Amino acid sequence: MDEDPKVAEAEQRGFAEVPHFHGHRDRLRSRFREAGAEALADYELLELILFRAIPRRDVKPLAKALLKRFGSFADVMAAPEARLAEVDGVTAAVATELKLVQATALRIGRAAIAGRPVLSSWTALIDYCRTAMAFSEREQFRVLYLDRKNALIADEVQGEGTVDHTPVYPREVVKRALELSATAVILVHNHPSGDPTPSRPDILMTQQIIDIAKPLGITVHDHIIVGRAGHASFRALKLIA
Repeated sequence: MDEDPKVAEAEQRGFAEVPHFHGHRDRLRSRFREAGAEALADYELLELILFRAIPRRDVKPLAKALLKRFGSFADVMAAPEARLAEVDGVTAAVATELKLVQATALRIGRAAIAGRPVLSSWTALIDYCRTAMAFSEREQFRVLYLDRKNALIADEVQGEGTVDHTPVYPREVVKRALELSATAVILVHNHPSGDPTPSRPDILMTQQIIDIAKPLGITVHDHIIVGRAGHASFRALKLIA
């Protein structure tokens, strides 16, 4: 293997010790440019992000520690800043970089469904919902409000609760649809447990919203539950006619 020119230069200048990771960053960046993200392990992709926040230190141990603590690349990105800070080596700069990546992914996902019929962009919709909610530690309930062409008018979080419950007020959901002149909605919430299987309260709450919305000309297209293990669609499960 050819000698790293940066290492050779450092040695010529008389440095007794050269960090073992010298040149690693350039090599990793080159692999990413030449072969793409699929050629990198999760910890390596995480290293690339950490390079920006930690310019002069080996970040591989931190990348692996984050994955060990939270379980997956997506879980690391979605982890609350307070929990990230519990990992030794995570500074405010590191947390900011991770949250920036998460925010960027959400912005891209939202752009993929904005201004176009949501029902014909179903895969993009599911991807967006999973990115936004699947790895959250608390339940969130959000509503996608659609116009007559089923294009997205607004995406709003209606409530955030505990690890297994979010208060939902069906009349408020419908009231907001009227304010936005929406003619249809898609309900979305997450199960932090990871299992997206609808619960009995989920089913009852959905029916309450349908019963209030239907006389006002507002259609509930679907209720999607997302979790680490996947997603569940009420319409696909025939829980919505």
